[in-house]
Amino acid sequence: MTATTFTIPTLETERLIMRAFCEDDITFEKAFLATEDSRFVGGPMPPHRAWRSIAMVTGHWALRGFGLWALEDKETGQYVGRVGLWYPDGWIGREIGWTLMPHAWGKGLATEAAMASRAHAYDVLGWDTAISCIAPENTASKAVARRLGASFEKFYEEPEYGTTEIWRHPSPDSLVNGGMEAYA
Repeated sequence: MTATTFTIPTLETERLIMRAFCEDDITFEKAFLATEDSRFVGGPMPPHRAWRSIAMVTGHWALRGFGLWALEDKETGQYVGRVGLWYPDGWIGREIGWTLMPHAWGKGLATEAAMASRAHAYDVLGWDTAISCIAPENTASKAVARRLGASFEKFYEEPEYGTTEIWRHPSPDSLVNGGMEAYA
């Protein structure tokens, strides 16, 4: 028998540790994904589907070599959400995505982690472009995209999620230090 292994790198920003998921994180995800607040990321959903969702996110790393990181607040050690790179089979393009738990909203953490994710995509993985898929009514995510320098590109009819806005991120050549100059 041959063992399969993969590594999820740990990244750090000023306020966050971006790491692999652990079982304790799923408690927060189950609670969040049971609420209407999760409507932009496939929720609400029952606890067993929330667990499966995080298992899928973790498996993405094994299949693609990149994925979403669990976000841990450096000061408190608390799980605050997931941010990272996403490109499952059939997806429109390589994406930078973010989902924060409600207790972490409005603090700039999604922007901070998405910048680190984009720097990893451009500087380590060699991506030459990235998108973010955002529900048209998700004004908070559109604000994050704008802070990242992304711009609205077009509407897309995603087969499972319906009408989605595609936001295009600046190219690596147009960014200094992969866009991490604020965190260098």
